[in-house]
Amino acid sequence: MSDAEQRTQWTTLDKDLNRISQLELATSYVSRPLVAPGIALAFIVLAGLGAGVFFGGSAMSMVVIAAAAFGAYMAINIGANDVANNMGPAVGANALTMGGAIVIAAVAESAGALLAGGDVVSTISKGIIDPAAVASSNVFIWAMMAALISSALWVNLATWVGAPVSTTHSVVGGVLGAGVAAAGTAAVNWPTMGKIAASWVISPVLGGVIAALFLAFIKAKIIYQEDKIAAARRWVPVLVAIMAGAFASYLALKGLKRIVKIDLQTALLIGAGIGALAYVVTAPLIKRQSEGMENRNKSLKALFGLPLVISAALLSFAHGANDVANAVGPLAAIVHATEFGDFATKVAIPTWVMVIGAFGISFGLFLFGPKLIRMVGSQITKLNPMRAYCVSLSAAITVIVASWLGLPVSSTHIAVGAVFGVGFFREWHMERRLKKSAAGRPEAKRIAPEERRRRKLVRRSHFMTIVAAWVITVPAAALLSAVIYMLLNTFVG
Repeated sequence: MSDAEQRTQWTTLDKDLNRISQLELATSYVSRPLVAPGIALAFIVLAGLGAGVFFGGSAMSMVVIAAAAFGAYMAINIGANDVANNMGPAVGANALTMGGAIVIAAVAESAGALLAGGDVVSTISKGIIDPAAVASSNVFIWAMMAALISSALWVNLATWVGAPVSTTHSVVGGVLGAGVAAAGTAAVNWPTMGKIAASWVISPVLGGVIAALFLAFIKAKIIYQEDKIAAARRWVPVLVAIMAGAFASYLALKGLKRIVKIDLQTALLIGAGIGALAYVVTAPLIKRQSEGMENRNKSLKALFGLPLVISAALLSFAHGANDVANAVGPLAAIVHATEFGDFATKVAIPTWVMVIGAFGISFGLFLFGPKLIRMVGSQITKLNPMRAYCVSLSAAITVIVASWLGLPVSSTHIAVGAVFGVGFFREWHMERRLKKSAAGRPEAKRIAPEERRRRKLVRRSHFMTIVAAWVITVPAAALLSAVIYMLLNTFVG
């Protein structure tokens, strides 16, 4: 073989190897988006197999296996959507990296669900459907299955669109739709539904107002002071004490139901004691941390960083304790009805069901959570540690105020409403300062309407998408649930 032929052969081989390497790269690129759904599917299958181990000898074991699989699917969607509201502000403020937020949230959510999660859950989801109207346990099982499937599908769709929605409201819609399909509109407790509908407005407005008030306080008492560091030494320990007291009350009220039942007055007393202790501990720490700091806003951000991370972790723990039980409620109801052949207004949540909820949330957060975390943390409005701290503080305080007033509220709506509240307050504050400066300088150039719109600090497209998703969550989940119930009843029941 001549040298020219050898060179041609090696050139051909190089081209073929290059094509193979490009094919491998393309395959890797195409298959990458399939990794997360593949892991999620494996977890769903494992949840079903685990349920089969517990109910292998039961005549209705296939129903429980299917319910466990859909329960795992629901838990994954909660992790992908609901948990973002707790971690989004901290990530958006650069107080936490995405990886750090996911690890903290996964641990805190799982701990909240397993250590302090409610051991009893309302199977008719907050008394929406009259149990007497449900004809038999078979009808009840298919109604709960339809509620579970529809709420999971709706939360999945909302996550894909990029809208943080209330998991509890999705379950409420699912139970409502299946209940109406099974027993008619007369079975619905419409006053309860009216209260839940009112919470669509109350939750975000209350969360937004409280967050805006705290931000106004921080601006007036710390940011706009001549000596910012001295002002921070005075007020940051007070704000940390309020946070500690609010979360202690919140966790005592909502997160420790499994261990001990605490009324609102006792919870507030516990909060006051923890708040006072937090102030005593925090004041010298803030003083030491602030020594040598420059008198500028960047220094203030550093002082709020650690309290923000702690508040995000506490929010996740409280969410795991309070909301996971609502999400796995339909699964617990199906297990009870299958095991005992009847249905009750309240049932105990088996440990293995709560484990599915806790681990499913962690998987969902890890695999699909970053999209909604970015949305809440940075795409609605720009957050820094002070603004994000106001969001976390507002979330805890709003739940306590709502409990005191007896109003049903959504933690998702509160947190996202607080982000909007901070953004709209900043817009209002900026407009006011512009008007003041223009009044002092009559010759100042007027800002064109187009430029004014461009300077808006809250993205209106995200605002409209999220509000629309909130409004249609219950009706959409209800309609989907009614259709699924009729299909199940026709082809399986």
